[in-house]
Amino acid sequence: MAIDRKSSRQRARLVAASVATLALGGTALVEVPAAAAGKPKGHDVSSHQKNVNWSSAKSKGAEFVYVKATESHTYRNPYFAQQYNGARNAGIIRGAYHFALPHTSSGTEQAAHFVRNGGGWRADGWTLPPALDIEYNPYDKKKCYGLSKSGMVGWIRAFSDEVKRQTGRRPVIYTNYNWWKTCTGNSAAFAANHPLWLARYSGSAGSLPSGWKFWTFWQYDNSGSLPGDQNLFNGSLSQLKTFARG
Repeated sequence: MAIDRKSSRQRARLVAASVATLALGGTALVEVPAAAAGKPKGHDVSSHQKNVNWSSAKSKGAEFVYVKATESHTYRNPYFAQQYNGARNAGIIRGAYHFALPHTSSGTEQAAHFVRNGGGWRADGWTLPPALDIEYNPYDKKKCYGLSKSGMVGWIRAFSDEVKRQTGRRPVIYTNYNWWKTCTGNSAAFAANHPLWLARYSGSAGSLPSGWKFWTFWQYDNSGSLPGDQNLFNGSLSQLKTFARG
């Protein structure tokens, strides 16, 4: 079984954040970007969070969540059912994501494993499109998993094509600007039809990978008032529901 990547990513991402601090109830403090005003708040979780208290997350303002379903072509999050179904039962829009390890198997194989194990989609207004989490290798010094830039672009395209074939939706792509520039050559091949989920722990989203004009989701911190990483949706709650419906 693969090591859960969330703990590795949290140790690795000690990024200085320039943020606005808001008081909640006069006691607890949560750091959120100044850009958060009016945007739906969300988070993402994995087995690192274990059994999540979804009613508590909802009461703290969670409107959406992405739940880790799979990694590579063998691992499945053992808490996936509690997290994915629990979020829906609490009235939170949810989706599933896959953590890519492009050196272990093809994009097509990993996409098929993902869809078989929770990475599906339906137009019910409660299910976000499947998401591909592709970033620096947390297990090895080969940041780009030993793939060339063109090889990485081809791997992502194969993953996307299989997800589209099986679910009817192109995946959201989670990444950060520096990795995308380093490992894909700042490819613009996916910007036209793949929503961007940008990771940047700062008070602003900063530079976007080539071709994307805006981010759809922004992961701005790895801790806060909600379990797991903290995210925003770039629109209104009504637009989030429309995005989920496809």
